[in-house]
Amino acid sequence: MTGSAQGPLAGVRVLEIAGLGPAPMASLLLSELGADVVRVDRPKPSPISDFLERGRRSIIIDLKHPGGADTVLRLAERADVLIEGFRPGVAERLGIGPAAAHARNPRLVYGRMTGWGQHGPRADTAGHDINYISLTGALAAIGRAGGPPQVPLNLLGDFGGGALYLVVGVLAALHHARATGEGQIVDAAIVDGVTHLSAMIWAERRHNGWADERGRNLLDTGAPYYDVYATSDGGWMSVGALEPQFYARFVELLGMPEWARSQHDRTAWPRMREAFAARFASHPRAEWEKVFDGADACVTPVLNWSEALREPHMTARNVHVTAEGEAVPAPAPRFSATATRAAGPRAAPGAHSLEVLEDWDVPGARELLSGGSVMQRPDE
Repeated sequence: MTGSAQGPLAGVRVLEIAGLGPAPMASLLLSELGADVVRVDRPKPSPISDFLERGRRSIIIDLKHPGGADTVLRLAERADVLIEGFRPGVAERLGIGPAAAHARNPRLVYGRMTGWGQHGPRADTAGHDINYISLTGALAAIGRAGGPPQVPLNLLGDFGGGALYLVVGVLAALHHARATGEGQIVDAAIVDGVTHLSAMIWAERRHNGWADERGRNLLDTGAPYYDVYATSDGGWMSVGALEPQFYARFVELLGMPEWARSQHDRTAWPRMREAFAARFASHPRAEWEKVFDGADACVTPVLNWSEALREPHMTARNVHVTAEGEAVPAPAPRFSATATRAAGPRAAPGAHSLEVLEDWDVPGARELLSGGSVMQRPDE
């Protein structure tokens, strides 16, 4: 295994300092886009894993060894991108910070993934996805009127405002580096990314009177034609009939034409919601699926993870593929000229230590291994 041979990033080398959450997700995406991603693991890997380490080779480097930092920098000399997710200042204390890396490789794109960012009053404090999105306004906006904020898994912070913004930054900086020969630091902070991801809502607050109260607005379950409704068998249907033509088709198929002229009458919304809820609750989900199937009414069933694997549209597009006998998300987006492929299996820490050093033409590869800064998996 010498890195991906296909995808739009074929030939790009990425050095990833092992971590959890958004940085590994960013590295997974870069790998599936074709980059050769090498993960630097610790001698004693974390007992916690998010299983996002697929698709890259692993080298164990002991950063507490006198030659550990130098070994990382030797690899950085041959990389296009380095990604780390330490708290601010930790990489510098380890001897692998941006200044040290750029002294060896001025073209290097140095990607830094944090929750709070590299500076600010909270920069040195611990946090997780829920904490980061709570300060942006986004968490407070998710939920029903009169209820508590609802936690959107860690999709919004870690992966939406974190990993994806890190990838965007890395790719933009890589383009700049290839055009000018100048590398730079990409400071990707979840609080920044989630705030930017919320640009439309900020615009709505400024121009269209979006309220801070949950469940009062068009897209936060405030409108009865943008909500979810329970069916008689405990299932759920989602309704997103925003445009007039879709709303008209929705109430027609729902069998409630009496509401056709009331879409924008906010005084009628409470009664409308009760009527819609009662109607959906009168039949099982499967029946409603048949009623709305193929119709421009913007009504679809709410599927769980297992059901999503079998949904006809998802299967027709191969949204999931099989890896090691299990379903995994297929790479996204898709390309017409540089096809991508799902990342391969997760490599055991240190499985490719010598291979990586030799493949990346690091001088004295075997001496680094025998000297103790680099470790090979015991059975290799």
